[in-house]
Amino acid sequence: MKKKVISLMLTALMAGTALVGCGGGGNAANSTSGSSAATSDSGSTADSQSASDTSSAEETFTIGVCQQLEHVALDQATQGFVDACNELFGEGKVTIDVKNGQNEQNNCATIANDFVAQDVDLIMANGTTALQCSAAATNSIPILGTSITDYGTALDISDWTGTTGTNISGTSDLAPIDEQADMLVELLPDVKKVGILYCSAEPNSEYQANMFAEAMEEKNVEYAAYTAADSNEIQSVVTNAIAECDVLYIPTDNTMASSTEIINNICEPAGVPIIAGEQGICSGCGIATLSISYYDLGYKTGEMAYDILVNGADVTSMAVESAPNVTKMYNPSLCESLNITIPEGYEAIEG
Repeated sequence: MKKKVISLMLTALMAGTALVGCGGGGNAANSTSGSSAATSDSGSTADSQSASDTSSAEETFTIGVCQQLEHVALDQATQGFVDACNELFGEGKVTIDVKNGQNEQNNCATIANDFVAQDVDLIMANGTTALQCSAAATNSIPILGTSITDYGTALDISDWTGTTGTNISGTSDLAPIDEQADMLVELLPDVKKVGILYCSAEPNSEYQANMFAEAMEEKNVEYAAYTAADSNEIQSVVTNAIAECDVLYIPTDNTMASSTEIINNICEPAGVPIIAGEQGICSGCGIATLSISYYDLGYKTGEMAYDILVNGADVTSMAVESAPNVTKMYNPSLCESLNITIPEGYEAIEG
């Protein structure tokens, strides 16, 4: 895990010291000692250079991955990160320890603290809670977040400029909210009231919900927010929402993403369509989404990890990266079930 240059240089220097100590007493011995020391210094420099070259070839790294919970989007982000690291670092040069927090803050905190105790070279935090717990665990080990909507909100940075100025950077999964609002009106032009559904314990979800509410105001569409504190409240909250709204919008939200089957079992029989913030939610309960590729997002995060650990990039000044592309996608089975016709330009979600 750690570099071997220092230990090899110390070995070379000790060898030089041993040569100095081999001379006898008296002035002649001191003269010989000086000569031997000079020869030893020359050899030590050569040995140090050789050790440096060997270190570059043999250097390995350990990366700890704290994934907030299991669901399609986060799984894809982790896979993209792992693939990028394995490809860029080279075979056998990086060990990646992936741990899952099961959407529990205490679990994420324990995982992050364990990584710090192991003195890993870098932590990848997949999800907002994972990022917050990792940030609380260390201010020295580089941390890269992914699947984070807004770093200013997640890290409570009021004057967000794109860099944290700390040991944290990463990638953002924020898709254009205004374009998602356009999608809703395009597919459901007769909408009367939109229910914005999200978990109140996820600050990045609230951030997106507020942006979507502003977009609805601009389009003169009535809306209301419906929040669940955790997965146990989802069934009752969704039931209330569909009684009052004819369309739902769900932003990128980890709690909702892990409960799409529950949501769909309520909304589909009631004929209430859902516009989703990302592909995973859409495949479970939505009709359409303007989605990023979480695999690509994770891969980009892996490239940033390589840049930090191998190229020496400064994480404190490294700008948070965004998803390179967004894609209009739709859920064929749900659209058919709800008799919704999708125009050209949308990509079908398979499976």
